[in-house]
Amino acid sequence: MKLLTICVPCYNSEAYMTKCIDSLLIGGDDVEIIIVDDGSKDRTAEIADRYQVLNPNIVRVIHKENGGHGSAVNTGIENATGLFFKVCDSDDHLKASSYRRVLETLKTLAGGSPQLDMMLCNYVYDKEGETRHKVIQYKGTLPENRMFCWDDCGHFRKGHYILMHSVIFRTQLLRDCGLKLPEHCFYVDNLYVFNPLPYVQNMYYLNTNLYYYYIGRTDQSVNQQVMISRLDQQIRVNKLMIDYYTDKEMQPKINESHKRKAYMYNYLEIIMTVSSVLSILSKTPENLEKKDELWAYLKSKDYLLYLKLRNGIFGIAMNLPGRGGRALTAEAYKIARHFFNFN
Repeated sequence: MKLLTICVPCYNSEAYMTKCIDSLLIGGDDVEIIIVDDGSKDRTAEIADRYQVLNPNIVRVIHKENGGHGSAVNTGIENATGLFFKVCDSDDHLKASSYRRVLETLKTLAGGSPQLDMMLCNYVYDKEGETRHKVIQYKGTLPENRMFCWDDCGHFRKGHYILMHSVIFRTQLLRDCGLKLPEHCFYVDNLYVFNPLPYVQNMYYLNTNLYYYYIGRTDQSVNQQVMISRLDQQIRVNKLMIDYYTDKEMQPKINESHKRKAYMYNYLEIIMTVSSVLSILSKTPENLEKKDELWAYLKSKDYLLYLKLRNGIFGIAMNLPGRGGRALTAEAYKIARHFFNFN
């Protein structure tokens, strides 16, 4: 068994995938790199196959029909042989020194008791054209260099969430929680870092800048105009998160820890905010109706949760009445975007 499986979902990635994969090969024989060619139409398949030929003990390539990012991650989880599992998108990369430190730490924790469920590291916004990059770290929020549980966590500040870039899961945990991401849908990474949390008991935070998250391509899924054009997919993911959080069978596991429940609530709140503000920024009656329908959907699933979110600061801001209210919300979003330096 390998120590760590890294899944690299690829779709028409020929222009940048080599930087990603080269950064992963540094892990050597402790690592399994699964490149999932998700029906690419360029030279992605050819490049991936060459890596497999040159590194047969490390690289595995899976060619499949196009199913989207979630489908590629599902394929990686299904085929992983590593004790732990990480996703690295094909336009991102890992920092070598931090990567080695992560592997050494995982070696010391592997097979121990209690078993590690989730490791967290810092990630860096590698924004095109910027020389100084914003680092998202959890210092002061999470204990460092030791195993801990939810009750040991401090308060997560706004903008500091557990994202796909920062997390490494125990592979079997992802299987045990039944994680199955939707196909042909963007923004499923929110489900990837949300649905497993009720099953996570033991965590470890390594304060090192591991993951470099590239931002700069005009066709990138996090580009604001692209996100607006894919609002239906954002809302689809948002509703699935509502379904999961309000599911009666999941409630006992979510409620086992007050801090876990609070974190999941705050994450759902920010996703509701993103969906709402994108609807407002689009300035179309059709999308504004979708925002109202989303809040109505939440209300139908859990009225008390709806009241709590609707009467919170974000809920009030996202539902200010009239054109003037929507304009104020849009301006507040632009200020927050500049202040927090998100895309």
